[in-house]
Amino acid sequence: MAYNPYQPVPPPITRSSTMALVSLIAGIAGVTILPILGSFIAVITGHMAKSEINRYGGTVTGGGMATIGLILGYVALALGVCSCLAAILLSIFGVALPFGLTLPFIPALCSGLNNGGY
Repeated sequence: MAYNPYQPVPPPITRSSTMALVSLIAGIAGVTILPILGSFIAVITGHMAKSEINRYGGTVTGGGMATIGLILGYVALALGVCSCLAAILLSIFGVALPFGLTLPFIPALCSGLNNGGY
């Protein structure tokens, strides 16, 4: 057997990013049971996982989990902000709008009642 000084290099051992898994789980929790807390955790850990994956090159995987966690986190945050704005606007205009519409008609209704109306 001939001596070969160039041995094949074994492939690098890869591992999945823990932050990516935490981001995915928190993103799912943010959409379902922990809207605010889960969403913030998903966004923060998703960005940390993306940074970790880029820093370690090909030895750390989980970019898909981190991306899905980020998407779920941002979607849940956007839905939360929109629902809060809708609640605020409905509470402002939902209470003020009927009074604003009925006030001009009150004198007409009163004059109709005084003139033998129903």
